[in-house]
Amino acid sequence: MSETVHEVENGVHNYSSESEWVKPTDPVTVERLEWFQDQKLALMMHWGPYSQIGMVESWTLSDEDGDWARNDVDWTDDYEEMKREYFALNKTFNPIRFEPEKWAEVAAEGGFKYLIFTTKHHDGFCMWDTHTTDYRITGKDTPFHAHRYADICKNVFDAFRDKGLAIATYFSKADWNTPYYWAPGMERGRHMWRGPSYNPAEHPSMWEKFVQFTHEQIMELMTRYGRIDILWLDAGWVRDGGKVNQDIRLGEVVERARQTSQPWLLSADRTVGGAYENYVTPEQTIPDRPLHVPWESCITIGTSFSFGFEDKYKSARQLVHILMEVVAKGGNLALNVGPQPDGRLPKGAVKSMKDLGAWMKVYGEAVYGTRICAPYYTGDCAFTRKGDTVYCTYLYANENSPVSGQIRIPYTEAVTGIELVDTGESVFYTRDQEGIIVHLPENQLNGAAPIAHVFRMATK
Repeated sequence: MSETVHEVENGVHNYSSESEWVKPTDPVTVERLEWFQDQKLALMMHWGPYSQIGMVESWTLSDEDGDWARNDVDWTDDYEEMKREYFALNKTFNPIRFEPEKWAEVAAEGGFKYLIFTTKHHDGFCMWDTHTTDYRITGKDTPFHAHRYADICKNVFDAFRDKGLAIATYFSKADWNTPYYWAPGMERGRHMWRGPSYNPAEHPSMWEKFVQFTHEQIMELMTRYGRIDILWLDAGWVRDGGKVNQDIRLGEVVERARQTSQPWLLSADRTVGGAYENYVTPEQTIPDRPLHVPWESCITIGTSFSFGFEDKYKSARQLVHILMEVVAKGGNLALNVGPQPDGRLPKGAVKSMKDLGAWMKVYGEAVYGTRICAPYYTGDCAFTRKGDTVYCTYLYANENSPVSGQIRIPYTEAVTGIELVDTGESVFYTRDQEGIIVHLPENQLNGAAPIAHVFRMATK
């Protein structure tokens, strides 16, 4: 990314351009990107001690980001005390109602194909049994450390794999807890930004300690937690170049992981570009046009990535519309839900996930394993292709939308037949210069507007 573009603004990451994407030369990685593009739907989960206060994860710790991240800090004006309170949240984090198998069941029912789980956010708290720091879920200061599910990453990964989902490890390259990154006594003093408290070029030995610390943590996840399909790396400001050079020699550790334990590993070094950003990751947004490189947009089911006590969750209709726009533009959708501090998934989120799954159970063939197809996405119509079959998902804005007996599909290529995906019923259609006019059967015209009518169009 250019130096004039912020990697993060108000906690939302920009995303790399198509021109910055580097096509892998390794045939295994190329093959795995085809696999990735088949999956279409991921469940993302931000969970940690911060869930207890129902606020944005980590960002309140960064003084530079306080203008937006501290809007909900309403109990104190002493931000140094607030930081101490935040870092002490591990001492009360005790999610005794956590049942990873139930999470996995909901994810499978929701039609999700892979999980992106926060092993560590910028605050540095580790959700696995790391040997690198006591600031971890299995540390003696964390009451959950004696629970049978204490190694949360292990139990989550195992439960989701048992349901057939692939695993992506979200890992923040920044770490605001370790003294190797936010080192006390350095020139920045009490006012911290999201980067290191020192210039790595001026303190190379300190920086090398941080690099080794980071490599060791990543390799723990890559060697002790079973098959990992994707290393999903956040904190794009930690990179070679940028405001302050922060080269963690990422390629070194990714290649070590591929050579020793995870040859199939994809790396998503988001917002950085280059050889280890195997796919591009928009956040809380959808590109305004199709992208012809692998990409995945992470969007919240509620309003925030972390748990909020009074959060509102998107309906199945909203989620389907988002999903179909993403897929029609060539991407995957990672829907995020923040688990509650007690370890359960919020009921509103569970309902949305299950309702989406019910829709996907009927219409998933127009989603999974498809590729982009012109005219891509027109607002009403989302187009996808699988071999000689083109799918048109005709979307209705709400249940009160009028359902016409004739639907115009702006597809101008030749077709040999059209069916409704849900019933397999052939439908009558005519053509004009602007495309196809589908005549809906009478039984499709009664009642509230469906989320969509999905058409299967044979092209040969």
